[in-house]
Amino acid sequence: MITSRARRRVAAVLGLAAALAPFVAAPAVSAPSAASHRVTPEPPAADAVRAELDGLKVEPPHSMSGYSRARFPHWIKQYGECDTREVVLSRDGSGVTQDSMCRAVAGIWYSPYDDKTLDSASKVDIDHMVPLANAWRSGADNWATDRRKAFANDLDNAQLYAVSASSNRSKGDQSPDQWSPPNQDFWCVYSRSWGHIKSVYGLSVTQPEKDKLVAMLDTCD
Repeated sequence: MITSRARRRVAAVLGLAAALAPFVAAPAVSAPSAASHRVTPEPPAADAVRAELDGLKVEPPHSMSGYSRARFPHWIKQYGECDTREVVLSRDGSGVTQDSMCRAVAGIWYSPYDDKTLDSASKVDIDHMVPLANAWRSGADNWATDRRKAFANDLDNAQLYAVSASSNRSKGDQSPDQWSPPNQDFWCVYSRSWGHIKSVYGLSVTQPEKDKLVAMLDTCD
């Protein structure tokens, strides 16, 4: 049986809780889920990218002095145990299964660079459309670390693609005038993505790079 004194104590506690409620911090908002990034971002149309290219500074590449991949913190945690690489593997793959650490343990991936189908995540690289070293030579050498981190983990623009490890390593840090996908059917998307990323981040282009991008954009017509 609850005594009258106990009732008064309960009422006092409830009253204190109500009084303090406006001053208690709201619960943290949960991190975004995989649903936030299920679709590979579509770059703008060719004509829009042509206009973006015309607005970019054309200059020789900057020095590589001071560069390292560590200057671009990448594959950061996006939500839970899922880092940027795992998010893109899930987004760009078909029938992807992940373990409790968010690692892709099964799935099928199509590599648009070389028109290959891959049956294991170990065969897949996540390519930065505009490579980190190329960005460095194009103006990222002057960025703060936070901006380089955002660039290296950009899920909102057409910067990250799941491709075959062999094609990614063949590309390296080369610009389109030095390397372009052997699968020419992807040239339209490739040039639109590359040009748009350069525009989004205000990076420069070389004249041969711009000329090749314009030629590749012509394949969209």
